[in-house]
Amino acid sequence: MNLTSFTLYHLRMPLQSHFETSFGRITERDCILIEVHADGLVGWGECVADRNPGYAYETVGTAWHIYQEFILPTVIGQDIVDARDLQKHLAPIKGHQMAKAGLEMAIWDLLGKQQGRSLRELLGGERAKVAVGVSIGLQDSPEALLQAVEGYMARGYRRVKLKIKPGRDVSEVRAVREQFPHLPLQVDANSAYSLESAEALLPLDDFDLLLIEQPLAEDDLWDHHKLQRRFRTPLCLDESITSPRHARQALEMKACRVINIKQGRVGGLLNSKRIHDLCQLEDIPVWCGGMLETGVGRAANLALASLPNFRLPGDISATDRYYAQDITNDVFTLNADSTIDVPTGPGLGVTINRATLQRFTIQSITLP
Repeated sequence: MNLTSFTLYHLRMPLQSHFETSFGRITERDCILIEVHADGLVGWGECVADRNPGYAYETVGTAWHIYQEFILPTVIGQDIVDARDLQKHLAPIKGHQMAKAGLEMAIWDLLGKQQGRSLRELLGGERAKVAVGVSIGLQDSPEALLQAVEGYMARGYRRVKLKIKPGRDVSEVRAVREQFPHLPLQVDANSAYSLESAEALLPLDDFDLLLIEQPLAEDDLWDHHKLQRRFRTPLCLDESITSPRHARQALEMKACRVINIKQGRVGGLLNSKRIHDLCQLEDIPVWCGGMLETGVGRAANLALASLPNFRLPGDISATDRYYAQDITNDVFTLNADSTIDVPTGPGLGVTINRATLQRFTIQSITLP
């Protein structure tokens, strides 16, 4: 595929309700949508970098810069065969996994449209629908948290993830577990603890949690290895896994018993599949994390989560969990069994609503 032109869209989309983690509260979400033209086809990708560097060092601003100055000049006019070929072209550019993943997603979309195959087929996915759950941010009070959990269960979600941070952890998890004793439940700390302060989380072992996600620093493996030995509950790594190499190292040192795969965080769908395959060989379950994606990224996540070793429900959720109106014409809905159907159309299997895209675009640029 000869990549002839690119358009970047900086989007800012209002959320249905605020979303708060250990690194802050947001009421709207920024991202970059990338449109790629090649051989008469149009492919779409989503860069999940946010406005602020709370979750990762990448932001919309850094990605915008790296696209204009380095990534897109490297591939404009190039004949890119597939995602593996793209990785070879981008290898001299260190880091910036989210920016690379956004472009790679568009390449997968183009490849699927070129071949008349869905992304699920291209990746080797097996499921026509995938189990999903809901991630609930920090609430204004324990009472509000219980109401939020009850509300999402009433909407059909059968697995809940709670965000925690120091001072907002054991007591709130206990309250949820007491009110919902049989609910599949997990927690996510987003790197809010040190090895010492994580002592406060030891009572979580009594609440029959699916996992405790990323309690320690975003670049740590070794201290997680120490901490996992103290818990019966599986620790899950998220921010610490930015490549297949990090995943291998984490498994070798037994730093976790579950890995959260976010295609943006690890540099794209190809690396996501590599991590999936590695974990499958080691009998380590994986699940698909979410980054509040639009329908573009959500479609990619669903296809990824159709692979066989995604054994835990993903943070994918229905469109209306986050957005009253999305930039895709396709709306993802929750099935009665807490699953969402995987798109079957060529490529990502979604189409763009140009009017809505324009409505949420705060800047755009076309190259060359």
